[in-house]
Amino acid sequence: MSWQHRIAAALTERQQQQRFRQRSLLEQSRAGWLLHNGKHYRNFASNDYLGLSHDARLVQAWQQGAERYGVGAGASGHVTGYALPHAQLEAELADWLGYPCALLFNSGYAANQAAIGALAKAGDRILADKLSHASLLEAASLSPATLRRFAHNQPESLQRLLTPQEAGETLVVTEGVFSMDGDSAPLGALHQLTQQAGGWLLVDDAHGIGVQGEQGRGSCWQQGVRPELLIVTFGKAFGISGAALLCDNDTANYLLQFARHLIYSTAMPPAQAEALRAALQAVQQGDDLRQQLAANIARFRHGAAQLSLMLLPSSTAIQPLLVGEDSQALTLASRLRQRGCWVTAIRPPTVPPGTARLRLTLTASHTADDIDRLLEALYDAQSE
Repeated sequence: MSWQHRIAAALTERQQQQRFRQRSLLEQSRAGWLLHNGKHYRNFASNDYLGLSHDARLVQAWQQGAERYGVGAGASGHVTGYALPHAQLEAELADWLGYPCALLFNSGYAANQAAIGALAKAGDRILADKLSHASLLEAASLSPATLRRFAHNQPESLQRLLTPQEAGETLVVTEGVFSMDGDSAPLGALHQLTQQAGGWLLVDDAHGIGVQGEQGRGSCWQQGVRPELLIVTFGKAFGISGAALLCDNDTANYLLQFARHLIYSTAMPPAQAEALRAALQAVQQGDDLRQQLAANIARFRHGAAQLSLMLLPSSTAIQPLLVGEDSQALTLASRLRQRGCWVTAIRPPTVPPGTARLRLTLTASHTADDIDRLLEALYDAQSE
């Protein structure tokens, strides 16, 4: 079979399964609304949980950074790409989250891949929550370590995998808030079991940082847990992009020597780091935004209960509406868009077969009227 035949066959199969992914071109977007083909929609698909992506403080910081440092880093941080804003942001993140060191990455995907790829060796084992993000599971699969998966959010399942002890090192991997279900990991129990087995815990808190805990310090802070490796990303509540890995000094120095994503990638623009410093301040001072988000979540779940909607049990900004079949999820998403609500259908392989859903995300930018209109649209769309 030629390359072209292989590609054509894969695309045909994906289309027949009604799992073909397509991008939508937006003319304008914010956390609460977007413009597509000249029509305004209420946006219930964004991860901009605090609505900071258009915050004037962040925009100004980026502009000022660009005026001083330009719009690109120009090289890897190991060459000439490491600038004062990078160092300041790393120090501020480490101090805020209570770690000796923070290392910046261009994305959460890169941070997860770099950490696992550099640390895991032959003879080691990686024990990952079954619903961990694709970047974590892929990195574990590509590493020379043995990957085993424990039942979602089940410490008892992890404990069975931790017994008996094995010769190599053990890395336990989970998320703070799971991106497709919106539920939170029992981090205290997972960390205790991991420590008892002499292993390390890695937590990807992409969807918890900025939203959970005091000052938005995230899921680990909220649960009183300090994992050995903490990944925080800036494309959700921080409103920008990029990521950081929090760890101790020796681990940071090790990753600076062996993490290929750090060594061989151009660093994030210093102007972006300046904007992220402004975002960090906005997150720290964002109790009013978190309160508004919490109020929106409570309003939506109360209304959904009145309509008997099949929501998964989530108290976070991620509110998954379980549909089941792929075609039904696509139809429901289309009906909602016809009613002015932008919602995305999530289908396998992102979620297990038979669990297609609408991944509704709420933000601090949504108004009470936005929430009510979404509930009305859901009721009408399901009744159609």
